[in-house]
Amino acid sequence: MYRHGVGGYPTERPVLMHTWNTFTVHLRQRFGQRVQKIPLDAGASCPNRDGTLSRAGCTFCNAIGSGSGLGLAGMNLPAQWEHWREHFRKSNRASLFLAYLQSFSNTYGPASRLAAMLEIFRTLPDLAGVSVGTRPDCLDPEKMAILGTAPWKEKWLELGVQTLNDATLRRINRGHDAAASAKAIELAEKTNVQVCAHLMLGLPGETPDDVHATVRRLNALPVHGVKLHNVYVCRNTALERAYRAGEYVPLTEDAYVELAVDALTELRPDIIIHRVVADPAPGELVAPDWATRKGDLVRFIQHAYHRRCGGA
Repeated sequence: MYRHGVGGYPTERPVLMHTWNTFTVHLRQRFGQRVQKIPLDAGASCPNRDGTLSRAGCTFCNAIGSGSGLGLAGMNLPAQWEHWREHFRKSNRASLFLAYLQSFSNTYGPASRLAAMLEIFRTLPDLAGVSVGTRPDCLDPEKMAILGTAPWKEKWLELGVQTLNDATLRRINRGHDAAASAKAIELAEKTNVQVCAHLMLGLPGETPDDVHATVRRLNALPVHGVKLHNVYVCRNTALERAYRAGEYVPLTEDAYVELAVDALTELRPDIIIHRVVADPAPGELVAPDWATRKGDLVRFIQHAYHRRCGGA
C-alpha cells in the first residue's frame, strides 16, 4: 500500500497544490469566499426500494440511504440546516452554504414535492445555491423547469450515473440503462442547471476498460462536474452477501488510486471534480479497510496524478 512506499509513492506526506479542476476552487471563484456544502435529508424514497422497480435496491446501497440520517431522526429541513450551519460556522468559519439534498432520490414523486422543498430553501439564511441528488429515471421536463427557474446563482443536479455500461447496470440491479443517464443529462442542459455525474469505480464485474469507456462517453455529454466513488461494501446489502460468499472482491487501494487517476486525466479539463473518494458513514463499512482513510487516499491520488502528468 502507498503509505508503506510501494510503487514509488513516498511514506511521508507530500505537499501538493491542486492539480485538477476542483469544486472548492470553483465555488471560491464564483462567490469570492469559501462555500460549505450542507447535507440534507428530506425523507425521499427510491423506485428501486418502494417496489416500483424493485424492493431490493441497488446491490451496493445502504438501506437507510446516504447522508446524515437527521431526517430519519425527525429533524425537518430548516432544523437540519441550522444544525449544520452552526457546526460549520464554528469548525470551518464558513458564512455561505450550499444546500445538498443527498439521501435517496430527491426528484422522485410528484413535481410539487420538489417545488415545496425549494420553497423551504428560500427561508434558509446564508444560502448560496442548491444541489439535488437523484437517479436518472426520476426526472422529467416539469421537474427540471422547477429547478432551472429557482432563484439561486449556483444550481446542481447530482446524478447517480454510476456507470454507462448496461451489463454492469443490470448486474448491480440499478433499474435503468445507460440511455436513461444520457437522456437526463441532455434534459438538464436545456435548463440553467449544472450536472454532476457520480461514477463508481470498482463495481462488480467492471474492468478498467469499462471505466475508460464510461469516461469517454461522459466526455461527449454536456456534464459540468464529476464525483468519483470508490466502491466499498456496506452492511446489510446484497454486495455484502456477495463479498462474504467470495463472489465480490473490492479494489485494492493501489488499484483504486490508479483507476481514479486514469479518470481524472481522461475527463475533459473543463469538468469540475467534486470529489475523488467516497466517505463511509460510521458503522456501515464491511470492506475494504482502506476506505476509512480518506485523507491519505486523496493525497495518494494527488501524488499519482502529479507523477502521471510529469509534475513530480
